[in-house]
Amino acid sequence: MKRWLKLAAGAAALTLATAGCAGSSGTDTAASSSGAPAQITGDVTVWLMTGSAPSTLTDALNKEFEAAHPGVKVKYEIQQWDGIQQKLTTALAGGTPPDVIEIGNTQTAAFASQDGVLTDLTADKDSFNGAQWLKGLADSGTYEGKTYGVPFYAANREVIYRKDMFEQAGIAKPPTSNDEWIDAITKLKTKFGSDPDFQPLYMPGQNWYALLSFIWDNGGDIAQADGKNYKATLDSAGAKAGLEFYKKLVDTSGTKAPKDADEAKPQQATVYGAGKVAMMIGLPWELPTAAKTDPSLTAKTGAFAIPSKTAGQSAPVFLGGSNLAIPANSKNVAAAKEYIKLLSSAKYQGQLAAAGVVPGTSTDLTGLDKDPLGSVMAKASTNGKAVPASPKWGDVESGQNPVKDMLTAYLTGKKTLDQATADANAALNKLIGG
Repeated sequence: MKRWLKLAAGAAALTLATAGCAGSSGTDTAASSSGAPAQITGDVTVWLMTGSAPSTLTDALNKEFEAAHPGVKVKYEIQQWDGIQQKLTTALAGGTPPDVIEIGNTQTAAFASQDGVLTDLTADKDSFNGAQWLKGLADSGTYEGKTYGVPFYAANREVIYRKDMFEQAGIAKPPTSNDEWIDAITKLKTKFGSDPDFQPLYMPGQNWYALLSFIWDNGGDIAQADGKNYKATLDSAGAKAGLEFYKKLVDTSGTKAPKDADEAKPQQATVYGAGKVAMMIGLPWELPTAAKTDPSLTAKTGAFAIPSKTAGQSAPVFLGGSNLAIPANSKNVAAAKEYIKLLSSAKYQGQLAAAGVVPGTSTDLTGLDKDPLGSVMAKASTNGKAVPASPKWGDVESGQNPVKDMLTAYLTGKKTLDQATADANAALNKLIGG
């Protein structure tokens, strides 16, 4: 369930060979948008990624699907992350693609922008619990007003913190505003600052997913739609305010994290596990990683939503995860739609929540509510957003990411705020601007 991180890290925009993709809609005459069980025949091939869904879920799902459609066989294949881009590209351009595929929500626009590659699912949204999709997830599967991806699952960041350190520092409750957050950092420094290894907040210089929260909270964005293209907006007032707050966190905390690396270099969970860090901005499953070093951290750790500049509110969060899609040249589109319909049901979405992620097509987050860190993530997810739905977004994340470069240049003082944002804006426009 943790593999959404690899998708959220982005992938190069795909140039799909569209020969053989131009057109077939398979056996779509039995589409399920009416809500009645479709009369389908033939096998349905499903590609999901390793780690995306527990085997208990997929085993039960496939068994139920086959029982509901006698004679239909689910050919369920777990795919590996290494080499998946080329494998998908080849499969979608060929004559016998899978019928259901999982793709990253930052990748979906790259596929959808290619004519005849993905099936338009706009008319089928109601069959897939469309009314309950989180807006941030729905946006990631939409391209030029049409739906090509059905939300599968997602996750978002939160502030993971040491409850025992907060108590010792006299912090009665988790911060619910930026001002309270800065105040908590100051109190932690006062209490534990005599230890040269102590960090009230571990804040790497290139945690740009966290930066997104600060930019959105200040009314800014990375880019905005400009006709059929996108225009970078990193030089806007809101984006600049987000960067200023990021720098304030770094400077106030005195974090020892590198300013030229993200949260994976080194793994921040390992740093937190060493016992000298009071807070980090991360994902719920980073705690078990930290607890491998110190098992007592599990009981000592809590979480709170990334605070907003507005007291009592939380900042918007980036929703990273996966979508489900149907290749346009699938030989069994009707069966594929029925399969996604079942996977989108509350029954199986609830199992995803119980496994520790935000379900894509259900507002029932009961499974997550049972976990202290998961419940915070679930609540924050309702204020989630996606990166711009640009077909070229993969180039941003897989190459020399202008947002990361901007952060490092600004935090190290190599560039002023205006210089850093202007340069990043220009670089981003070259990647996604048309």
